[in-house]
Amino acid sequence: MLSRSNLIILGLALLAAIAGGWLQHESRLIHVPEGVHVANVGDLRPDLALTDTDGKEHRLSDYHGQRVLLNFWASWCVPCLKEMADLNAAQHKFGDQGAIVLGIAMDDPARVHAFLSAHPVDYPILLGKLAEPSTSLRFGDQDEVLPFSVLLDAKGRILATRRGPLDPKLLADWLSPATAP
Repeated sequence: MLSRSNLIILGLALLAAIAGGWLQHESRLIHVPEGVHVANVGDLRPDLALTDTDGKEHRLSDYHGQRVLLNFWASWCVPCLKEMADLNAAQHKFGDQGAIVLGIAMDDPARVHAFLSAHPVDYPILLGKLAEPSTSLRFGDQDEVLPFSVLLDAKGRILATRRGPLDPKLLADWLSPATAP
């Protein structure tokens, strides 16, 4: 049997552990700035204006009428880089069927240019905004973890989101006209 002083010490240690866990959890939560809407599945995509690697501005509404796979990535993200070959293959396979892969680089523009010079892809790349609220946060990536992907229907509604890399089967499921969610 524990003495009264040992029970008090045990109780205080338990309270300290609970408080520490709660504080750690709270510090990891992304706090969405006031007035910023974070899109969810079923919402119309935000019509953001982003520049391509040549500095030309594009609006996401420019892709209206196509299924769009937005893939948020960065040059330092190893899983992002591994999935780029699959994304490129999916663009070749489904591009003539009304789908487009659109890479959104969440990275320094100079690093994006350097990476794409060494590892070009055949789908468009736009530069996401890193400042709060980031472009990926606006699309539901509240943990701001990369890679992060968003599937839009031809009318710009968000059909699905995914944290982590996409495999070829999921890419086919998302981009094939017969099986698009």
